[in-house]
Amino acid sequence: MQQLNGLITDAANRRAEALLEGVADLGTVADVARDLGLSWNAVDKAIKKYERRKTDGTTTT
Repeated sequence: MQQLNGLITDAANRRAEALLEGVADLGTVADVARDLGLSWNAVDKAIKKYERRKTDGTTTT
């Protein structure tokens, strides 16, 4: 189970990093969300959760 949680965290980290790259390329969270067909809230939450994990030192990448 712990290995599965690690894999899920790794995937979420990669997704958030890709979203951050999208923000850098497109300019805003809303632009990334629009481009992906997601709500801006979903994109924003994923990025913020990643940043919290990163500052807590719990990222596994």
